[in-house]
Amino acid sequence: MVFIAEYCFVIIDLAAAEYKHILRIAGKDIEGGKKLIVAISQIKGVGYNFAQVLTQSLNINPSMRVGFLTENEIREIERVIADPKTARMPEWYLNRRKNTDTGSNSHLITSDLDFAASNDIDREKTVMSWRGYRHMFGLRVRGQCTRTTGRKGGAVGVKKVKLLPGGAPGAPGAVAPAAGAAAASAAGAKDAGKPGAAPAAGAKPAAGAATPASGAKPAAPAKEPAKK
Repeated sequence: MVFIAEYCFVIIDLAAAEYKHILRIAGKDIEGGKKLIVAISQIKGVGYNFAQVLTQSLNINPSMRVGFLTENEIREIERVIADPKTARMPEWYLNRRKNTDTGSNSHLITSDLDFAASNDIDREKTVMSWRGYRHMFGLRVRGQCTRTTGRKGGAVGVKKVKLLPGGAPGAPGAVAPAAGAAAASAAGAKDAGKPGAAPAAGAKPAAGAATPASGAKPAAPAKEPAKK
């Protein structure tokens, strides 16, 4: 009976507490009905293991709903995410170790993580390293197999030739057949009125003119009668 009474008091305390349907942690809007460990891991730069260590260091129940967090608990969570060293978190949990500029270890989240990654890629491209070269062409950088995966990216060392509708490769000075036929017909129409001019190629004969039948052979000359 004592256990049931204590359980009822806990339920009353949770119900009396101010429940937030949506709250903001480290610049991320989170629904109040989610578990704490799941909600914290939704922040970019914070993984599930990092969230688990964070809740253990702050002595907060990871299965409680985020909507029941107090303002002090939210501030403590944001402080540990911004500076994990205050919670004595191991250095190998941090995502920015041995920074190239300062040599220090830090943990970046949200837009700071994206900005640092873009700066690293730009530096690789500037020094023309192999990683920067692969980034420039949109290829795999970490030594992945590209024979069967990643086939939608750009190809290196391949020159594409533009083909004409007929299938022949296009040349810079080539003239299309339609343009040549139009020029020939125009020249034939200009010389059609001159006497003795040959008919233009492809021109139709005049009306009433006798035309040989298609496929007919020329008539053979008549043979003379044999002499007796």
